[in-house]
Amino acid sequence: MAESTDVDQLLQAFERFAVHGATKAAGKEMNGKNWAKLCRDCKVIDGKNVTCTDVDIVFTKVKAKSSRVITYEEFEKALEELASKRFKGQSKEEALQSMHKLIEGKGPTNVGITKVAKGGALDRLTDTTKYTGSHKERFDETGKGKGKSGREELVENTGYVAAYKNAGTYAEKTKAK
Repeated sequence: MAESTDVDQLLQAFERFAVHGATKAAGKEMNGKNWAKLCRDCKVIDGKNVTCTDVDIVFTKVKAKSSRVITYEEFEKALEELASKRFKGQSKEEALQSMHKLIEGKGPTNVGITKVAKGGALDRLTDTTKYTGSHKERFDETGKGKGKSGREELVENTGYVAAYKNAGTYAEKTKAK
């Protein structure tokens, strides 16, 4: 029973890496880039026994001649090939079990992703309560931006000059006469 859950976790890891970075991928086939990422992220590549070149060679060896991707069955063959290389002192079965333990349940990591800056200067520069002059008009009382109405002076087609004190009183003045 324990072996079926291990296979399920291995299949899950395969599917996670297969769809990584590809919007149209179904998770049934894995390309060479994602295979190399799986080997890097799951520490299959150790730099001594298994290198990036070894991973590429094994990928080319197990895939179909005209294909650019590997299926889950080919993925398992590739793991068998690398297991004996990665775990030299172990038997074939033990090496394969150790290889499965490295990969099971894992998914792609996002290394090198830009994080949101958190610092005093950024907080100070983006604090809308400290804005003055025309920039202050871009935000409401809560600090939320007004959008286009905050950036542009909207034209009123009333016929009066902006900020005219007696706007709307012309009709009253002409009636009085």
